[in-house]
Amino acid sequence: MSKPIGYVLDESTPSVVRFVSNEPPLLGDYVLVSYGDGLQVLGMIEWVGARNTAFSVMNGVNDPTVISRLLKGRIGDNFFEGKIKLIGDITRFELPRVPPPPGSPIYQAPPHVLEKVFGGSEPRMIRVGVLLSRPEVPVYVDVNKLVTRHLAILAVTGAGKSNTVAVIADRIVRIGGTVLIFDFHGEYVGSTIGGKVNIIDAKLNPELLTIAELMVLLGIEHRFYNQERVLRRAYAKTMESREGSFIDRLIKAVESLKGREDPKAVVAVLNKIESLREKYRDILDDNVVDVVSRIKYGYANIVDLSRVDEEAADVVVSHFLRRILYERKKYKRLGEGLAVPVLVFVEEAHILAPKDRTTLSKYWMARIAREGRKFGIGLAIVSQRPKSLDVDILSQMNNKIILKIVEPSD
Repeated sequence: MSKPIGYVLDESTPSVVRFVSNEPPLLGDYVLVSYGDGLQVLGMIEWVGARNTAFSVMNGVNDPTVISRLLKGRIGDNFFEGKIKLIGDITRFELPRVPPPPGSPIYQAPPHVLEKVFGGSEPRMIRVGVLLSRPEVPVYVDVNKLVTRHLAILAVTGAGKSNTVAVIADRIVRIGGTVLIFDFHGEYVGSTIGGKVNIIDAKLNPELLTIAELMVLLGIEHRFYNQERVLRRAYAKTMESREGSFIDRLIKAVESLKGREDPKAVVAVLNKIESLREKYRDILDDNVVDVVSRIKYGYANIVDLSRVDEEAADVVVSHFLRRILYERKKYKRLGEGLAVPVLVFVEEAHILAPKDRTTLSKYWMARIAREGRKFGIGLAIVSQRPKSLDVDILSQMNNKIILKIVEPSD
């Protein structure tokens, strides 16, 4: 092994090591801390500071004149201090229970050690990039762990979130996996992810909507209890027959409640249904098939949300998530339904799952975050505003890719 780049100082712990070095170590570089008896522990340099022996002896001199004289007289030697965050030993990848002895040598981690840690040759391993501090070392991730433990991709606008999504999705599709991307801004519609892309229009069959989804599209909040009562009664009557369009049947059912329900509530619901028909005529389609049947196995399935507002996006996303969870449970139980595991990317997750208000998508994202592992559904949330995300959902994302973050609160 090459010569040491530094030595362990006192006051180290089993997880963080203080060290000293004559040469400037690189922030973010990977090193090996030698414990003796052949035990070597991998770590990453997370802090570096420059020091001078003369300044240390003079106990923090800060007089500019004195500093100038010291420099002119070349008194004292420069050296460097730093901190290393330990990751695990290079054989079992476990942290020792004791800190390294003071004076233990520290070496730059050789490429073959890093390749053992970050590499992979099994089919389930996908390459996502290279180490920033060691471009010659490729980085692989385990798709199974990515899906079962969920993923958060966090960064400010323009920092590479969409590229990260595209790279991961591309690699998964190329090994035969299935992904679903909710594309808020139409960024992936013209892509060639994995060479197999299936564009899914944000269309829903109103016959398959739940009463909760319909209420969101109509703008009927739970506090409007008279309107909700009218809608629930009309919805139940509408579902008794499938003759004619859903909207026409719903209007007829509401009109039949005149004289039996609050007249103001009936008129309000009728007005909202007419508004729904006009506003969402490009989304609601009585002839479109169930959303799950539009997902192609082994493809990057992209749901284009670029032409819908936030309320409609909430309904579309929640509808997909609800149906996917149901069909995967059905497949596990009966062997029928959605037959393959799927990784779902939710862009603009802070809009669909905000911490300060209730949405349908947030409910189903939370359900999948808790239950998805059992049924082969992975959730990947993408956001530039982590502080606005629902904390319970974010806490379930055991894998995180954090790019550039500016706001301290994020």
